[in-house]
Amino acid sequence: MRTIAISFFIVLAIIAIVNGFAPNNGINRVISRQSTIVMDGKTRVLRDRIKTVKNTRRITEAMRLVAAARVRRAQEAVLRSRPLLAQLQLVYKTVLDACNREEIDLPILEVRDVKKVSLVIVTGDRGLCGSYNAAVIKAATRRIEKLTAQGIQSQLVLVGRKGEQWFGRRKTPIAATFVLGNSPQPSVGSELANLLIAQFLTKEVDAAEIIYTRFNNLISSEPSIRTILPLSLTGIESEEDEIFKITTKDGKLVTQKQAPTPSDEPVTVPDYIFEDEPAEILNTMLTLFFSSTIMRCMQESIASELASRMTAMQSASNNAKKIVNVLSQVYNRARQASVTQEMLEIVAGATSME
Repeated sequence: MRTIAISFFIVLAIIAIVNGFAPNNGINRVISRQSTIVMDGKTRVLRDRIKTVKNTRRITEAMRLVAAARVRRAQEAVLRSRPLLAQLQLVYKTVLDACNREEIDLPILEVRDVKKVSLVIVTGDRGLCGSYNAAVIKAATRRIEKLTAQGIQSQLVLVGRKGEQWFGRRKTPIAATFVLGNSPQPSVGSELANLLIAQFLTKEVDAAEIIYTRFNNLISSEPSIRTILPLSLTGIESEEDEIFKITTKDGKLVTQKQAPTPSDEPVTVPDYIFEDEPAEILNTMLTLFFSSTIMRCMQESIASELASRMTAMQSASNNAKKIVNVLSQVYNRARQASVTQEMLEIVAGATSME
């Protein structure tokens, strides 16, 4: 009888073990979802978080690629503006040589005691671009504090929504706001230039400065402050841009620096015949140069914003990859521990039945 009883308990233990692996209505904790066995709530949370981080990485990688393509287009826009600036420089020097500098009396060149300054602050319309917007806002705040300490009033002309959101809650008066968009529009630059010239000629302000981000290269940009009014007769300086070609190498984006290709054609100064007074022509040219300068600053700001966004999204993608690796290790350890615990419980139950 004792042998029969022992055999009966062994059969019950075997049945219990088999039922332990069979699916039931929530008695055990084994949950099958899409051919993946998850042992408990902890591993399920980890798996959901890994999936979320992977989706975030896909988004940041897509944003990086879009920013890289737009950086290239921004640089091409700067290159397309070079012929105009070069021709302006050539004609400017010719007209200036034909004028008597001592007799030139243009309102846009008038230098007077500065009591009020108009600050043009160029920021982005969107975030997710690292410290780009914060750096410009900090530089503008320091400039406002410095002017206030010197007893000089200041008013703001904001280009970009981020600057409007920040300075809209500050005490400094805002004269006008403009939307920068994905690329600077000539209509916006012309309207901004006309506004500043009107303020300067009506003596509403005594000077105008623009605070923008100067584009050095794809990984370096810095806030810069430039006085744009009153203009001076020191000449128009031509600036060379660094050009970077974005290509792929081993499945990754890389940048190659390209030197500007100088023109082999000799520069000849044309012999102009002036129908109007050279001073009037100079006044028109200075206004055109002023608009071109504002457009150039906005183009550099756009290029700097896109480069900052590309760098920020690259860092975000790398961080997401690291987080996925760490979470995967934690998930595997938790899953292994859960499986080991189930096996120990089964063995203990079978042992107790002997």
